[in-house]
Amino acid sequence: MIVILAVALMLVGAGSVWLLYGSKWLRVERVSVAGTRVLTPSQVREAADVPVGAPLISVETDAIEARLSRKLPRIDSVDVVRSWPHGIGLKVIERVPVLIVEKGGKFIEVDDEGVRFATVSEAPKGIPALELTPSRKGSSAVSLRRFGEGRLVREAVHAAGAIPAAVARDTRTVKVSSYDEISLELSDGRTVDWGSAENGAAKARTLTALMKASPDARHFDVSVPTAPASSGS
Repeated sequence: MIVILAVALMLVGAGSVWLLYGSKWLRVERVSVAGTRVLTPSQVREAADVPVGAPLISVETDAIEARLSRKLPRIDSVDVVRSWPHGIGLKVIERVPVLIVEKGGKFIEVDDEGVRFATVSEAPKGIPALELTPSRKGSSAVSLRRFGEGRLVREAVHAAGAIPAAVARDTRTVKVSSYDEISLELSDGRTVDWGSAENGAAKARTLTALMKASPDARHFDVSVPTAPASSGS
């Protein structure tokens, strides 16, 4: 009885292996893509290079994820899943620009982590431009040496993320001179001294209140949110 049981288990095991790897029933026949916004499904499929016709069980999902991240920097994350009996699903989340950097007549998109992920010929609507202009002298030079350009870009991103929604819609430019010198230029010419990216929520509340209290002002300073100021009319 034990021998018969052992033989039966071996046959079942061999049959399972054959079904998964050797049969034509459980092979990749289609690749579906979901979640794209700017990228097209065909671009994702091409970059994924899923081995159509291979046994579904043998598909290396981690390798596909790594390939997509390497070939398509616009992809923030991707989940590769087997869809039995014949499919591979690619669930994509794209990076979203929060700032753009103009360079050579084109525009580099920057996401909420400070990653420069794509260069486009037309600026996306409603996305502020980042002007990184640290001075090579004085405190700005010290800030640049201490934090590096990448850190200053991330600070600009953090500041942009804290701007009140009503103000963000009108923000044309985020200017960064140093870690502590971030300012905003609005579409109507008004300006805001934001200071560092720290205390963003408090600065946002203060700026909202200050703009309501001084609707004709042209310049607002919330770099110290407990001591705000406005000027001009």
